[in-house]
Amino acid sequence: MTAPSAQPGAAPVGRLSDLAPLERRIVRSLRLLGHGEVGRMAFRMDLAAGLGADAAEAVGGRLEELLVTLLRHARRPVACHDIACPCVGGDEYALARFVALAAEGDREDAVLLAAMLVRSDIVLCLAPLAEEVGLRVGRIPLAVVPPATGIH
Repeated sequence: MTAPSAQPGAAPVGRLSDLAPLERRIVRSLRLLGHGEVGRMAFRMDLAAGLGADAAEAVGGRLEELLVTLLRHARRPVACHDIACPCVGGDEYALARFVALAAEGDREDAVLLAAMLVRSDIVLCLAPLAEEVGLRVGRIPLAVVPPATGIH
């Protein structure tokens, strides 16, 4: 594993293949949403492959709300690896663990972890949303969907 840049939060801390399915989906979703409209469409297709179009729309909307809110209120720019990169960066891992901990009902640890990513006034608002998203997304089988054309 090599660091893709000197950007804080980008340093590799693990491999996608070592993450639980929920955590992998969160990292993949974050990466896809960082690639504009093409990435957003691939994000929706990725969810639809595991849920069907109607359910994917509802779940995807909440997941997108969580990620966009987090990115908008981040303490600093959140670093993401390339969509096809097998590594997981520190920021990606922290976000994935935040959602997983919230879904497991470990709200205190989830809030502590989220406080490293977002401003303190936003943390308590994000925790219930992360719990809901984690519980809903955690039920989706992780589909093997190739990255959309143009996303590298």
